[in-house]
Amino acid sequence: MKITAFSDTHMLHQRVEIPNADILIFAGDMSVCRTIQDVAGFNNFLKTLPHKYKVVVGGNHDHLLASAPELGRKLLQDAIYLQDESVTIEGIRIYGSPWQPTFNTKACNAFALPRGDAIREKWDMIPLDTNILVTHSPPCGIMDEDSGFSHGCSDLLEAVQRVAPKFHIFGHIHNHHGMLRVKNTTFINCNVKDTNNRVRPALTFDYPG
Repeated sequence: MKITAFSDTHMLHQRVEIPNADILIFAGDMSVCRTIQDVAGFNNFLKTLPHKYKVVVGGNHDHLLASAPELGRKLLQDAIYLQDESVTIEGIRIYGSPWQPTFNTKACNAFALPRGDAIREKWDMIPLDTNILVTHSPPCGIMDEDSGFSHGCSDLLEAVQRVAPKFHIFGHIHNHHGMLRVKNTTFINCNVKDTNNRVRPALTFDYPG
């Protein structure tokens, strides 16, 4: 099973090189803090792609998905939208969650929660049978550094260690991009917009079957 993952397009979807695959996964930040037009436009973009399955999770810039998730589902009619829930695709259990620790006072703050109990409750919902975990936030210490600081979530890292998914896909931090295997989990930061506003290609990998 071939899977392509990307995130953080911030309205630049049309410029992203997206290889064909069986499953397409988007890990948040389709927009730039706007609302209906951004989500509807992203769905129109998804319509043009040939992937059989398309899975979408929100991010800190996707305010409509946070404030009106049911409207977001209707607008994303060409995708499977996951907000703290799972879908099984040809035997692969995928869980999606959009939350991230409150980033900074200048950032858009959709799906932002304080570190500690509030965000830990969200990660505690991740089922133990998850094969692919999709979050917007990175886990602490894994492709999460920006300006000398680690912005990932330590409680998310603990959840990943507990669940041990085969893959953990995320974005959010733009100056990292790539794959890193730690023990039994391959971590994938799939953001496509770097800190200089250049657009990277989506990342493709094989799910062992």
